[in-house]
Amino acid sequence: MYAYREQIQARPLHAVPQKRATVNPRVVKKKRKVKKQNPLIYLFRVTFLLSFFAAFMYLIHPTAYNNMIKQVFFPNKIPTVTGYKNIMKTQNPCYSANVDLYSLANPVTNYVHNDMFNNELLLTPTIQKAHSEVTTMYQSSEIAPLKAQLNGLMAQYPTIKPSIYVWEYDQGQYIDIKSNEQYPAASIIKLPVLVRMFKSIEAGQFKLSDEMKMIEQYRSSGSGNLQYSQAGHNYTMDYLAKIMIQDSDNTSTNMIMAKMGGMDDVNIGLRDWGISKTYVRTWLPDLGGTNKTTAYDIAKILYNLDNPGFLTINSRESIIDYMSHVKNDRLIQAGLGEGALFIHKTGDIGTMLGDAGIVYAPNGKKYIVVILAKRPHNSYQGKEFIVKASEIIYKAIVG
Repeated sequence: MYAYREQIQARPLHAVPQKRATVNPRVVKKKRKVKKQNPLIYLFRVTFLLSFFAAFMYLIHPTAYNNMIKQVFFPNKIPTVTGYKNIMKTQNPCYSANVDLYSLANPVTNYVHNDMFNNELLLTPTIQKAHSEVTTMYQSSEIAPLKAQLNGLMAQYPTIKPSIYVWEYDQGQYIDIKSNEQYPAASIIKLPVLVRMFKSIEAGQFKLSDEMKMIEQYRSSGSGNLQYSQAGHNYTMDYLAKIMIQDSDNTSTNMIMAKMGGMDDVNIGLRDWGISKTYVRTWLPDLGGTNKTTAYDIAKILYNLDNPGFLTINSRESIIDYMSHVKNDRLIQAGLGEGALFIHKTGDIGTMLGDAGIVYAPNGKKYIVVILAKRPHNSYQGKEFIVKASEIIYKAIVG
C-alpha cells in the first residue's frame, strides 16, 4: 500500500489524469454578448458635457482669471474697469492719485464715452437722423453798436472770458461773441435734458404723472434739496422736472436721465436736433466741466420752444411754466427793465457762470440771450459782468 502511494506521488503532474470541466454553452454565449448603447443617451451625454464646458469657460474661467490668476502672476497689469483704482492703489507702489493709468491705457473710453452705469464708463451707439427736427434762427445783420458796447464792457473785466449770443425776433438781428466756442455747460445742460424728457413723453415712453423711486444711486451733491430726502420715496416726473429747473436740483436731473435710458439718450436727442457741440458725459454734479455746450446751441434750443413742429402745445406750456419760476434771478434777470418777463436756466460750477433764456419786454419786444462766462473760481466779477451785459443788451434792443 505504501509502495502504491509512493508511485502515485512520484508521477509527474501531467501524467495524472485531469477531470475535464463541463461547459454550459448558454453561459458562454451570454458572456460574449455585447449590449448596444441607446444613441439618444449617447447624444444627451455629449450635449451635457459640451454645455458644461461652455458654461465653465464663459462664467467661471474669466472670473477666476481676473480675480486670482491675473492678480497673482501679473500684478502690474492694468485690471478691468471695475475697481481698478482701488487695485492700483493697493498693488502698484507707483500709482499716484493725479495719474489715471487706466485712462492712459484706454484713451478712447476716456474721451468718447457717453454713458455710465455702476461707476463704469460705457460707449453706446448714438444714431443721428438724416434730417433735423428743429429749425434755425434767421440771422439778418449783426447789431454793431451793441457789439461795440459789449466789447467795451469785456475790456473792463479782463479776467472774465465770455461767450455771448443774442437774437431778436422782429428782424432777426443778432450779436455773436464766440458763440460757437465750447464752454462747460454746468446746470444749463438741464435745459436740453428737460426738452428731451418731453420728447420722450410725446413718444409714449412714459407719462408726466408716472412715479420714480429715489434710490441711493441717484443721490447727488451740489444744488437742490432732493439729495437730503430719504431713499425709497416716489416722485412724479412732473415734480422731478419742476425742481430740476426751478431749484437746479442735481439729483432729480440724474433720475430723469436714468428714466430716459441714460446720458446717451440726451445725446441722441441733441444729434437728432442738429446740435453737434452740446453733449453730456458726466452725471451731475459735473464739477470738472466735462459736459459741454455753446451759446449758439442753447439759443437754438430756446428758439425751438415755440416751434409747433418740434413740441406739442402741452409740452411747451409745461416747459415755459418751469422756466418762468427759476429761483435764481440774480444774473440776466437782474439787468432787465421793470415789467420784463424772463424764462431761463442758470448754471454755475465755480469756474463758469452762465444764464440763458428768452426775454419778453412790456412793449412787445422779444429776444433770446445766452451769456456764458469763464472766470476765476467763484469770482464775483463774473456775476457783475453778466448783470451789466444784460442791462446793455436790454436798453439796446428794447429802448
